[in-house]
Amino acid sequence: MRTVGVIGAGQMGSGISQAVAQAGIRVLLCDVDIALAEKAKAGIDKALARLVGRDKLTPGEAETALARITPVADYVPMADADLIIEAATEREEIKRKIFEAVGKVLRDDAILASNTSSIPITRMATSSPDPKRFIGLHFFNPVPVMGLIEVIPGLATSADTVARTRAFAEMLGKQVVQAEDEPGFVVNRILLPMINEAVFVLGQGTASIADIDKGCRLGLNHPMGPLELADFVGLDTCLDIVRVLYNTTGDSKYRPAPLLVKYVEAGWLGRKSGRGFYDYTGEAPVPTR
Repeated sequence: MRTVGVIGAGQMGSGISQAVAQAGIRVLLCDVDIALAEKAKAGIDKALARLVGRDKLTPGEAETALARITPVADYVPMADADLIIEAATEREEIKRKIFEAVGKVLRDDAILASNTSSIPITRMATSSPDPKRFIGLHFFNPVPVMGLIEVIPGLATSADTVARTRAFAEMLGKQVVQAEDEPGFVVNRILLPMINEAVFVLGQGTASIADIDKGCRLGLNHPMGPLELADFVGLDTCLDIVRVLYNTTGDSKYRPAPLLVKYVEAGWLGRKSGRGFYDYTGEAPVPTR
């Protein structure tokens, strides 16, 4: 892999771009407005500077990595990419439009990957120009820090595409978990029901936010409680994933917790909105219930 296109300059797209650039690979970063891609590059510059401050990178290494990232205004420059990674919001209709558009410039030997955290790969592959070269490549947030990538082949994904995608993930210094194309794959199939159940426990008044998180941190030895983690992920993203699990399987055990729906409807999305299960507007997070 010499050139990788990244579509979506949000938290995930920025993290993917930074990790790829640090691995020595050129990145073309695109969003609906080039200003968003340029803003993301500026954010990556700050993230690299923090690594320099902690002696994780030299100033020269940070400068070189940043220079590998090029914000672009549209998909045309991605005709040179060996791999294009879609990292847009977790909405299938948005992702499909991206696949159809970028498919017009996708090289005949290039791979098209989705960073989806739950949506079936086989189903989305029908919007790609060649399902044999379409695959799930699920990164975890924060991408430069987290050591795992899920690789998810669809029904039509070729063995060559799987092998090349795994090799790319390993080039980034990540460990690979290969999952079958089942709703939620491996990690979110396990994680999101836990988060959703924690919200049920909160909504039913069994325990407070602080005690639910404390119980899981100390009783399960988790570094973060489930409600704290939900705020970090984004409550809207959590709800989208739970809905995919529920709608895809039809299994009532995945039904979204009503309180999770209510928080999202209120715009309390977690850290990114300043308020979720915790209020982040002060010096320290404070539980909202």
